[in-house]
Amino acid sequence: MERFIENAMYASRWLLAPIYFGLSLALLALALKFFQEVFHILPNVFAMAEADLILVLLSLIDMALVGGLLVMVMISGYENFVSQLDIAEGTEKLSWLGKMDSSSLKMKVAASIVAISSIHLLKVFMNAQNIPDSKLMWYVIIHMAFVLSAFAMGYLDKLTKH
Repeated sequence: MERFIENAMYASRWLLAPIYFGLSLALLALALKFFQEVFHILPNVFAMAEADLILVLLSLIDMALVGGLLVMVMISGYENFVSQLDIAEGTEKLSWLGKMDSSSLKMKVAASIVAISSIHLLKVFMNAQNIPDSKLMWYVIIHMAFVLSAFAMGYLDKLTKH
């Protein structure tokens, strides 16, 4: 009975595989939204104010960072919790593939969240004249919470490795 339960628990890791595949569908949705924004900008680029163009470009950068985060979580999560990827010898292989454990993945996710939050905060500051001071203060507080959380996670990770 014990062996059956252990084998069933071990096999249940495959329940994560469709979730990681779902992240690839989310990546597809993000790519579609990215190109929708690009095609929306191109005809209007000469009529746009510089500040408006910068805001749109920051949104595109934001989407690229979220896309990278999705790829990291999708591939590393699959490799760490489901099964190693079996990539053909002649195929291009990502340099970090197989080297990112769950701890380093958490740190990458935290750093990505801080970067995404920084870009969002920059977008808010570029439009600061239209935002009440109390809201600006909360944006900064929330961003600092992300920064401090990432720092604390990194510090705790460093302590546990020594």
